[in-house]
Amino acid sequence: MPSLRVAAAQMNPTVGDLEANLSRVVDAMAAAEAAGCDLICFPELVLTGYPPEDLLLKDGFVTDVVGALTTAAEASGDCVAIVGAVVPATTFGLGVADASDARGFGATPPLCNVAAVLHRGEVVGVVAKRLLPNYAVFDEQRWFLPGVGPQLLFRVAGAVVGVAVCEDLWSASGPAAQLADEGCDVIVSINASPFSLGQDEERRQVLASRVAETGCAIVYVNQVGGQDELVFDGGSMVLSETGQLLARAPSFTEHLLICDLPFHDTSDEVTDALTELSATSRRTDAPIDGEVAAPLDDQAAVYAALVMGTADYLGKNGFREAVIGLSGGIDSTLVATIAVDALGPDRVRGISMPSRYSSDHSRSDAEDLARRLGIRLDTVPIEPAHHAFTEMLTGPLGTDVVGLTDENLQSRLRGVLLMAISNETGAIVLTTGNKSEMATGYSTLYGDSAGGFAVIKDVPKTLVYDLCRFRNEMARAAGEEEPIPVAVIDKPPSAELRPDQLDEDSLPPYELLDPIVAGYVEGDRTAPELIALGHDPAMVERVTRLVDLSEYKRRQMPPGPRITTKAFGRDRRMPITNRYRPRPTEPSTS
Repeated sequence: MPSLRVAAAQMNPTVGDLEANLSRVVDAMAAAEAAGCDLICFPELVLTGYPPEDLLLKDGFVTDVVGALTTAAEASGDCVAIVGAVVPATTFGLGVADASDARGFGATPPLCNVAAVLHRGEVVGVVAKRLLPNYAVFDEQRWFLPGVGPQLLFRVAGAVVGVAVCEDLWSASGPAAQLADEGCDVIVSINASPFSLGQDEERRQVLASRVAETGCAIVYVNQVGGQDELVFDGGSMVLSETGQLLARAPSFTEHLLICDLPFHDTSDEVTDALTELSATSRRTDAPIDGEVAAPLDDQAAVYAALVMGTADYLGKNGFREAVIGLSGGIDSTLVATIAVDALGPDRVRGISMPSRYSSDHSRSDAEDLARRLGIRLDTVPIEPAHHAFTEMLTGPLGTDVVGLTDENLQSRLRGVLLMAISNETGAIVLTTGNKSEMATGYSTLYGDSAGGFAVIKDVPKTLVYDLCRFRNEMARAAGEEEPIPVAVIDKPPSAELRPDQLDEDSLPPYELLDPIVAGYVEGDRTAPELIALGHDPAMVERVTRLVDLSEYKRRQMPPGPRITTKAFGRDRRMPITNRYRPRPTEPSTS
């Protein structure tokens, strides 16, 4: 059986850095050329980085992208390159929908999300994405027109190759099926598919379904890296026409995946004239079977996503250092550990800010953590400022500062200190609130929410504990000291803003709270639906009410990595002013 030597360039582009993205594309093309590859493919919109969002409304930006694409084409050689880019819909002979039919279309001139086929110094073909996702974190109908009309097929080393751009491969009886109907042997799918729990398994199922539907081999390349709230995990892979996994790139790392892909030669069945890019394979050495990296389990994948999201957010935005308020609690402990894994201990600084209510064990736990992580820890007691502020407020309030006002005052004093250190040093403040707290409003505006990046804002509290245990297991397996003190994991969670305070004084136990939050936020279920599933009615009413009341707080929170199927931020967009209350579900009579 003939075979095609393919390369999937799993890259981490930076949105808007056209020059650097182009340089890395050209370098990967040269590496594939040197390896005797017949074809190399890159992620969706690799030249711009994904998603470029409203940069696409700047005509100058689009012009520069087309210039970068032209430069990439000039650098192409005998190895065919498939490069993701954005181009005006009126260029390259694209077949696209009428702009007047595109609802919500905002770019001028109309644009297309394309895969450009480059060969021997030229752009020999351009494929416009047909299915434009407009759900979850995707808004592609805001910027792009969909491709229409005949598909682009070309022949490389005897194989009939077609191209699908991300969503085009995900739909049954869609563009991929059309490619197969037109005689395609190999489908190259270029993607920018962000990570969420369970996404890797879903992708593998989709790819297996497309192979079964089309009978085509598939080369799937995916972006890797962090971009604001999104994290892309890579996981690029090559599947044979029988569905066998021939090669898979490791997740959460850049990688050039190369393998020889056997294909069933259908050239006699293809009657339409095809663009002939190379008649024979460029292989000159022994066959390359390709590597098959094992997929990560859920906890390993989430932890890797948080580390990569943190490293890329800081690195791509020019922050060299991070500062974290270390309370000795589980959340700040996990954030500090992730920061050290992302940046290194020399670039992470902890600040302990004890109050009159801070326990001795919390202070000692913070010190133990700093020692284990090898980071600097400074102690700045807030009691002098706390005392001064309560005295200052007694007059205007007409009473002593007590209760929630006093608790929030302590949190805001800590926020002021951290932001002052950030101003002076240039270090970014990493906030430590988790998803359970974000959901229920168990945080203080301008206090513990003050900062530049919220590392665990999409991590439920129960998962926080799991990740801490996972990180310690990882250390034990490597023969290293556990970074997280066991005392931090074992003690009951507390904000320590009043005497003998525990989180469960204000919230339900997290093992009961988190499933309700998941059902309400990620599952979009109403309170009556959650009650019908067996959750305690009073608890459901209380939790869903807290989630609704806290929307105004979440609008003011910093960005953080998305690791669930629906994160607060660009993913879940609920109105702040919202009086919807669902009607109670009628009891079943069946």
